[in-house]
Amino acid sequence: MIIVRLIGGLGNQLFQYAVGRYLAEKNESELKIDISEFKTYKLHKYSLWAFNIQENCASPNEVIALTVRKQGIAEGFLRRMLRRPAVLPNSYIREKNFSFEPDILNLQDGIYLEGYWQSQKYFLDIDSIIRKEFIVKTLQTGKNKELSDQISSCESVSYHVRRGDYVSNPDINRVNGICSLDYYNLSVKYISERVNNPSFFIFTDEPEWAHENVNLPYATIIVDWNNADKNYEDLRLMNQCKHNIIANSTFSWWAAWLNQNPDKIVIAPKRWFADEKMNSQTQNLIPEAWVRL
Repeated sequence: MIIVRLIGGLGNQLFQYAVGRYLAEKNESELKIDISEFKTYKLHKYSLWAFNIQENCASPNEVIALTVRKQGIAEGFLRRMLRRPAVLPNSYIREKNFSFEPDILNLQDGIYLEGYWQSQKYFLDIDSIIRKEFIVKTLQTGKNKELSDQISSCESVSYHVRRGDYVSNPDINRVNGICSLDYYNLSVKYISERVNNPSFFIFTDEPEWAHENVNLPYATIIVDWNNADKNYEDLRLMNQCKHNIIANSTFSWWAAWLNQNPDKIVIAPKRWFADEKMNSQTQNLIPEAWVRL
């Protein structure tokens, strides 16, 4: 059994599932997801229910079996007396940092994974399985279906702006930062020089900001009707666009990665984190075919 801990927004959850799915496939094992953190986590909800995944949730006992080290009474008493933290079992695998860890690909069955695992190198060998399972289960309807038809009929470009807690939370802002308007203007210029008559579809968690600040000399639609509970609808619309301008966000990273246009142009920011130490660990985050500006 492979158990992977899910936490964070939809993009993070997709990365976490993908690494677990690869190891389960490699070991001919069962993948289970641990979603227990969402009982108290306030920033985001568990969102993978909307996708065509293998949705098997781990029980508390199954999680304990792989995350709690068995110890004798004397050892446990000594640790409590010396106020030492419990030693994790070998089955508990924690991500060291944001860098790609190739040894993870060789792990055997019977492990619990905790981390973000933000690189396609963790699952590229099963990309056809991932693409199939990351299809939204429900059909597009209403305004989303209308927009989907429009996206398919033009040189569509998704333009994702991540703000929300990246702006409002000082701690998150200090770590992540936000992409500047200069980045987006350069990206639009890059696209417009290579794509004839592009149409831009703006996706953001702050539509009011987009209405006030995004003013392009091209056909533009601001998608402002899908709330956080329907984030999968925006993800699907974004990956249906022919080209993508992504933010420093795993949400739009996945939209671009799932885009199946063989001639797609994907633009990503050179600087993923505002924190320089963390930014230096993202060499394997952006696929080589994507353009970094």
